[in-house]
Amino acid sequence: MPPTRDPYPYPKYENDDVYLGRERSLSKKVPHSNPPHLAQQEAPWNRLNARATLASARREIFHFDHEAPRDSLDFHLKTTYNQHAEFLRDKNETLYQKETVSDDHGRILKNRVKEPPGPPELQRTPIRVWTNPQKESIHSIHGAVESHHNASTNRGYSRKHDGGFYSV
Repeated sequence: MPPTRDPYPYPKYENDDVYLGRERSLSKKVPHSNPPHLAQQEAPWNRLNARATLASARREIFHFDHEAPRDSLDFHLKTTYNQHAEFLRDKNETLYQKETVSDDHGRILKNRVKEPPGPPELQRTPIRVWTNPQKESIHSIHGAVESHHNASTNRGYSRKHDGGFYSV
């Protein structure tokens, strides 16, 4: 075998320099003007680094939640399960915490502002009640809901004593 033989098959795989079509050293991309520790003090990165999220604040070493249960007994005592009113519930239903079930627990669980609910739909538009001034017969099928089971079809309601149908 000659020493100039290429052991890699055709087509040749591309690397970063060949894929772009030019070498990196010849590219016209301008490097950043500021180092990262100074660029983080400018907008928009300053907004991101200046304030901690709830999750990152809870990972801090000095974070301590006074309302969190300390052990299994505290966890079971803080549940919403009432054995006198809800006897023989499933095991997972006996461990529901107040934060999971309702919103009146007083704790901030997410970085979201709670918007007050708007007025209900019934308060926005008054309900109109209409009564028919003329009483119609209860035996009339006019105005009834369309269906194959109504009083005008024999098979809808009536059967013989032996289970058969009446013939019309």
